[in-house]
Amino acid sequence: MKETIADMNDILLMLDQLILEEKKFNWEDFYSDRNRNVPFFLNHPDENLVSYCNDFKLSPGHALDLGCGPGRNAVFLAEAGWQVTAADTSVKALEWGRERAQERGLAVNFVNQNIFHVEVDPHSFDLVYDSGCFHHIPPHRRLDYLQLVNRAVKPGGYFALTCFVTGGELGGSPQSDWDVYRNRSLQGGLGFSSERILEIFHDFKCIEIRKMKDCQGTGQFGSSSLWAALFKKPEHL
Repeated sequence: MKETIADMNDILLMLDQLILEEKKFNWEDFYSDRNRNVPFFLNHPDENLVSYCNDFKLSPGHALDLGCGPGRNAVFLAEAGWQVTAADTSVKALEWGRERAQERGLAVNFVNQNIFHVEVDPHSFDLVYDSGCFHHIPPHRRLDYLQLVNRAVKPGGYFALTCFVTGGELGGSPQSDWDVYRNRSLQGGLGFSSERILEIFHDFKCIEIRKMKDCQGTGQFGSSSLWAALFKKPEHL
């Protein structure tokens, strides 16, 4: 790898590598064992996503699922009439997702790609959904993340996410953005406060932000260790 910094992209790549060098976790290994006792391995959609579709009456359109894992939310959206593109870096997760979609006779466009490399036509999605990807994004890539969401969502469209509550049972490191680089680690995923989430996504109108409902065993996934937030993109953004 070239170790000369000539532009901003070189700086971002350097910081990526600093975090990666200390990272012991491997998503391929994680998804290789489908029998792990992991609540979100069950083929159940997020309870907040179900609420957005049923209670907030989001009309089916084009949806982008960022960091889709084995496709439980993508499958739910497709079954609800959405045209879904679902992206993840894990081959094992996407194999599982494709199997789930095929079992229900659903068409989902699963893409094996880092979310920042997914080809997105500008303003082409009515909904961008992120279930547990954002808290794994290092701070130096947060602007890229915001640009991706802004580019993908149509004016008047929606963006929604779930992410770690600081110090929650599932994760949520309390370290600052600077500490990520002092420690060279995300420590399993960053934790956020509701105020911090609103600050980061201030360009969008917040429709709802709350902790997820604990609802394992109900055919839906939910944990109060995660925030659930729904935003609407202004028509002029």
